[in-house]
Amino acid sequence: MKMNNLLRGAICSILLLSFMPSMAQKDPDLAKTPPMGWNSWNKFQCNLDEQMVREIADAMVATGMRDAGYEYVVMDDCWHGQRDSLGFIHPNPEHFPSGIKALSDYVHSKGLKLGIYSCAGNTTCGHRPASRGHEYQDALQYAKWGIDYLKYDWCDTEGLSARGAYTTMAEAIMATGRPILFSLCEWGNNKPWEWGASVGHMWRTTGDIYNCFDCVKEHGTWKAFGVMQILDMQDGLRQYAGPGHWNDPDMLEVGNGMPINQERAHFSMWVMLAAPLIAGNDIRNMSQETLDILTNKEAIAINQDTLGIQGFRYAKDGDLETWLKPLANGDWAICFLNRGKEPCKVEMDWNFFRVEDDFSKLTIDTSKDKYTIRDIWQKKNLGKTSKMFKSTVPAQDVIMLRICKTVK
Repeated sequence: MKMNNLLRGAICSILLLSFMPSMAQKDPDLAKTPPMGWNSWNKFQCNLDEQMVREIADAMVATGMRDAGYEYVVMDDCWHGQRDSLGFIHPNPEHFPSGIKALSDYVHSKGLKLGIYSCAGNTTCGHRPASRGHEYQDALQYAKWGIDYLKYDWCDTEGLSARGAYTTMAEAIMATGRPILFSLCEWGNNKPWEWGASVGHMWRTTGDIYNCFDCVKEHGTWKAFGVMQILDMQDGLRQYAGPGHWNDPDMLEVGNGMPINQERAHFSMWVMLAAPLIAGNDIRNMSQETLDILTNKEAIAINQDTLGIQGFRYAKDGDLETWLKPLANGDWAICFLNRGKEPCKVEMDWNFFRVEDDFSKLTIDTSKDKYTIRDIWQKKNLGKTSKMFKSTVPAQDVIMLRICKTVK
């Protein structure tokens, strides 16, 4: 028996030694625009199984979300079973009786990609087996299963270097030879924006989001944050984002119970931030209003713009904020955000509007150039910038415009 265990260990060591990293740290061809998909955690936490994942994949197609750009179906924490005698992880056999490979094949057959979750510590946040000490085994298993996306959390990591732990897993992923998008869920504690671009494709900039517009949820030893709190935490980070490497202000709460105006504002600000758009609701059962927000192709086009430049807050007047985002071909997105509980009037005199973005070195100058104006949520043209823009932003809502330079 002792000899058998030694033999198993020797076989495993040989396998892993043949699988050593090339020191490459991430796939450079992924996430050229902010990733889009769905994740199980916000709505379901640990209540997931293979039937639900299959139904979500079906719903991604049936609702038009796939065609709108959502491509990843991500199983978050608690899919795990136990490790075998060689240390390889397996799914919970009761919840995933067909295995992850069969589930992956099904998701792929729908024109979608499958994502999975692990953690850099000894155990996951849901107290399942995590990847510390098993990084290469887990990466190999994910590749064997056909996994396309890994969300990698930061629970139970006492004594670990964040940059070192995430780099180890990045190298393990690259060593498989399979293109796997790497999502760093480190909560921003160790400033991943300063080093994450060489390691992963996106990194969390904050703690967990909470399903409210403007609040903080206390959990004793930690806090979860509302939409406005997380928005404020993005200040000063835009220079770190771009094609292949994105600031991640956490997953969307659209469809999880906020009033529709707040959900529209939430989605719009993630669009302006060039944030990953990872839905977190039950897309099998959602209102038409929620679906209309999640699949607004004009809003998504601003998020997915090929320049990959994160927007910025240009002005603040009480509860009213004006956000700008440079786009390809000289276009700009302008979002008026009303954070308050009363409507706000907004006026824009285009004859005196000129802004140079220090980061992108791009300039918008409606005092010199003329632009056409498109209202993204009303889905209608508003004429040209030759006429002053006047409107009212409803409470805790937005008006989002795309302006396009006209040909002289």
